[in-house]
Amino acid sequence: MTPDWSALDRELAHWQKGNLTLPLWWRDDDAMSQSAELERLADLSAELDLPVHLAVIPQGATADLARFAADNPQLIPVVHGWAHQNHAPAGEKKAEFGAHRPLEELLEDAEHGLTALKELFGSSLRPMFVPPWNRISPEMLTWLAGAGFTAVSTFAPRKAAKPASGLLRVNTHLDPIDWKGGRSLLPPEQLIAQVARQLRDRRLGEADNAEPYGLLTHHLVHDEAIWSFISALAKRLLDGPGEAWIYDERMS
Repeated sequence: MTPDWSALDRELAHWQKGNLTLPLWWRDDDAMSQSAELERLADLSAELDLPVHLAVIPQGATADLARFAADNPQLIPVVHGWAHQNHAPAGEKKAEFGAHRPLEELLEDAEHGLTALKELFGSSLRPMFVPPWNRISPEMLTWLAGAGFTAVSTFAPRKAAKPASGLLRVNTHLDPIDWKGGRSLLPPEQLIAQVARQLRDRRLGEADNAEPYGLLTHHLVHDEAIWSFISALAKRLLDGPGEAWIYDERMS
């Protein structure tokens, strides 16, 4: 059944009438090695002409991933924590970089991640820190720039463009996966309404449109419904006000 895109189409018409532009970016999490799913991600990225910021788990990252990324420059590696290991106590939401460990340990793991991926990817690595599960101790933000990072990315509209000196915040805003259900696609009409609402808030100045609008995906767990929806949504946005955005550390 084809989703009903009319709510989003109406919002995009307002953007067109106002001659507005939507900076659009794509982040995909949990990469460690080359796979059929990663190849499909790269193909879709090339087809859309929308680069993917590939959040790589440093501890498990392999040389074949680096070779594949080098052959597919539309994949832009960034740092996804260290080991994607949960340190939160039982009963709390999962976090690798939450306020459950000493700050020194958090920063040490983040630095290990950056060093390991610099060795693997060289100059193609962007010093953006993506904490697993999109959770990070607020205290850590103050020190990330000193650890070599120039950007941080979690989920939901940012409250401030620069949460600390030398650090740019660029979040993601739409995750199509039903993590609490069957791990397939959330109801398409729900997702379409969410995008339309988020774009409306930007158009009316109730949200920061200088922050690139972020699509968040996880290529290793996609089914056909998720692939199809992301492709259709990205095409719609790029055919309208969307302009592909790539992180450059000089922006920080």
